[in-house]
Formats: sequence, C-alpha cells, structure tokens
Amino acid sequence: MIEISQGRLKNRRPLSIIDIGSNSIRLVIYEGIARAPTMLFNEKMLAGLGRGIVTSGELDPDGVRRALLEFKRFRALSEQAGAQQLHVIATAAAREARNGPNFIQQAQEILGTKIHVLTGKEEAYYSALGIISGFHAPDGVVGDQGGGSLELVDVVGETIGDGVTLPLGGLRLEETSKADPQSAGNIARDKLKNVDFLKAAKGRAFYCVGGTWRNLAHLHMTSENYPLHVMHNYEMNPQAILPFLNRVMKGEADKIKGIGEISKSRRALLPYGAAALREIIEVMQPSRIVTSALGVREGYLYHLLNDDQKKEDPLISASEELAILRARSVTHARELTDWTRVSFAALGVEETENEARLRHAACLLADIGWRAHPEYRGVQSLNVIAHAAFVGIDHPGRAYLALANLYRHDGLSSDDAAADLLSLAPDRYIERAKILGGLLRVIYLLTASMAGIIPELCWRREGDEVQLVVPAKYGDLDGERLQGRMNQLAKLVKQKLRLVVKD
Repeated sequence: MIEISQGRLKNRRPLSIIDIGSNSIRLVIYEGIARAPTMLFNEKMLAGLGRGIVTSGELDPDGVRRALLEFKRFRALSEQAGAQQLHVIATAAAREARNGPNFIQQAQEILGTKIHVLTGKEEAYYSALGIISGFHAPDGVVGDQGGGSLELVDVVGETIGDGVTLPLGGLRLEETSKADPQSAGNIARDKLKNVDFLKAAKGRAFYCVGGTWRNLAHLHMTSENYPLHVMHNYEMNPQAILPFLNRVMKGEADKIKGIGEISKSRRALLPYGAAALREIIEVMQPSRIVTSALGVREGYLYHLLNDDQKKEDPLISASEELAILRARSVTHARELTDWTRVSFAALGVEETENEARLRHAACLLADIGWRAHPEYRGVQSLNVIAHAAFVGIDHPGRAYLALANLYRHDGLSSDDAAADLLSLAPDRYIERAKILGGLLRVIYLLTASMAGIIPELCWRREGDEVQLVVPAKYGDLDGERLQGRMNQLAKLVKQKLRLVVKD
C-alpha cells in the first residue's frame, strides 16, 4: 500500500490537463479539482506546431513528430501520478491546419482520450474564465497571446462580455511580418483598430495571458529590480513600459538585465509579443497592464467546478489548505478570523471588504511556520507567504499577509527584515498588518496555539479604557509577558488597553 504524505490533502483525486498550443504543449497534473488548484507535476515542451502554418497551411512536421513522441511520456506521467482523469485541449494551430485532424487522431490514440479542439470563441471563453478564477473582482480586457492567435475578451467580475479571436499569435506574427517586429506592429494595428470593445475599455486594466507576455513581464521585472519575483498579478504602467517594449522590438532584448533568465527558445518571440502589446496599449489606453499566470488551461479547470466551489474565494481556500497542512490547529486559525474581526471593530480599526479578506487569510496563515526554529519563524513565514502560489491577491496584498505574520513572530519593530515588501505595501496596509500582528502576539500567549479559548473572550469598553475580558477559569494564563504585549498593542492603536480576568 502506498501511503500519501501528510503534505497532501486527503480526499483529493488527481487529474491531468494537456494543453496543445501552437508553440508550446504543457502537461499539468493537479492535486484535485479545487477553487485554488495545486500542481502535483508540471512539464512543457516547445513543439512549435504552428511554425510555418501561414505558408504551408500545415502543422510543422518536426513539431508533430516530437509532440507525438512526448504524448507517450505525458500519458505515462499522468498514470504514474495516479490521475483519475485526463483532459486534453488544443488551440489555434490544431484547428486551422489541413493536417490538424490527422494529428489529433494520432494524439488521441496515444493518449487514450478524446481531445477537445477549441473553437476561437471557446478559447476566448476559457481565457476569460482563467482570469475570473485567478483575480479578485477583475475588471478589464483579457488578452491571451498564443503562438497562433490572440484572444481578446471583456471581463467584469464574473461576467464575460464581448470577445474576438485574431491571427496575432507570436509565431504567426513572425511569419506574416517576414521576421520584422516593426511590420508585425503594423499588422497588429490593422487588426486591432476594428475591435470596438477594446477601444471602449479605455482606462480599465489589460490582463496579459500567455508564455510570451509572461516572459516579457519577467524581463521587465528583473530589469526594474522589482523586489518580489512573483509573476501572477505583476503590474506595469502602460506608458512607462513603452520604451522597454520598443527596445525589445528593436532586437535589444539581449542587452536588457535579466535576459539570461529567459530560455533561448522563448526569446525569439519576445519582439512579436512586444509589438502586439504596444499596439494594444495604443488602442485601449489601459490604466495598467496586469500579468496573469492563469489562462485557458486554468479556465478549463475552473469550468469543471460545481457552482458552490466557483463561489469560494481562492485566496481563502488556499490559505485554509495551508493551515490544514501546516498549522498546529486549523480550528484555532479559524477562530482567529472571527476574533480579529471583532477586535478590529472594538479598537475602531476600519476595513474595506478586500482588507477584511486579507486579514482572514493572514489569520489562517498565522501558524504555518511553527516547525521552524523560533528565531527564524517570522522570516520563514514571510518568505513562504510572499512567494506562495496564491491567486486572488495582488502584490500589495501579499505584502500585507507576509508582514502581519512577520510582526506576529518577530515583534512589531521588525521592519528591517522586510524592507523590500514594505516598498510594495501602502501605509494603510502596513498599519493594519502591525495591528493584526500585535493582536496575534497577544492571543497566542493566551491560547498556546490551541482551539477553544478564543470564543469565550470578549472586549468591553469601560470609560476611556478598552478591556479584553478573560473568563476566571483561564485566569492563571495571565502574566507579565502577556501584559507587556497588551501594552505594546495599546501604544500601536493609541488607546488604553487592559486584560481583565472576570470574577
């Protein structure tokens, strides 16, 4: 009998998705169907199936040969990982090439399952679902640039609006422009000028999906010495990045800091991704460019969820899963959520809806570093949280979560350990992270990290003093160290605070 490690969640049934794109083919094996899916295994190959398709009308022969060989490995990997389902989707090149049907038939025989060749409309739809699954209240236009096509679709919250598929994929632009990025820009401009909903979205966000744009964003991030190397929800100022895009289009990418971190096989398409993005900025004039690590594949996975699962907050779901896997008591972590909400209200600390969900997540994550050496719990928790595979959260939000847990472990004056993250968080987030950290420092001394006590505590106001009232049966938990942390919290919130044992 094979025993599943405690590092994995129970009752999850692995499933695999193979995404056959015009440039890359990727296998992802997920732990199970969940609102915040976790990858068990992830592998890709750059087959370049769509290379030369404009001229020949067919899939690249060498790409077909290599892909079919790799499908044997992908199927074996899926089976080795215990995947109970294998879903396969194919995009532009497979649906457009004359030999596409023959390739799909051979692939189906090797993989042992039906391949869903997406229409352009379906590709746009799943791209939109990918953004819906990965962002909190998205509002803008999604652009998914693959090797063969570019899908554009309007998204507001969970509502999918107008969409279009255009022949502006990286490989296709390279071929139609005769390997001239400036001409590629002209081709993109001509196609984009008639997309009315793109022009009407002026001042909203543009969400970049696809490997070429992710690599462009990665290069920009590195060149700017950005402090948090997390691609999902990395934002760029549209006007500020135009000089960067122009340099890439001119073939100067090799001179930009960080180019060594981009695989050589990906570099060739960077100028064509830059050309398309520059023209989109010109037509749409977005407020910000937002990078997404999620796209068609994750959108397809999202559509497999039931209605209740779709309504879950992915950040809270992922944080709760980490609490289950790493905290001493997940019940205690859940109790913290309600207690800190009441505590913020008692102390007069206002929260927006988004700040409340960040506090909720921070509470669920507050004990994930307990197995580390006491002197390193704060820094380790900070690093895990800042770089975790969370979705539904922007980079300032990551800073809030990480800082709150640093303060919880290392004290309210531990800013030196988080200088980079402090630069990402607005003052309001930093203030609330410290207050939350201060509250957690108090409550952990009362509970010893175990559930049961928190629901019996309450706050009350006596004159100009706010009191944390502890039932008499827990009176022996009071002490000098606890009172000291109450005093620290009092200075932070600029109020008189006192712990009182109820008679």
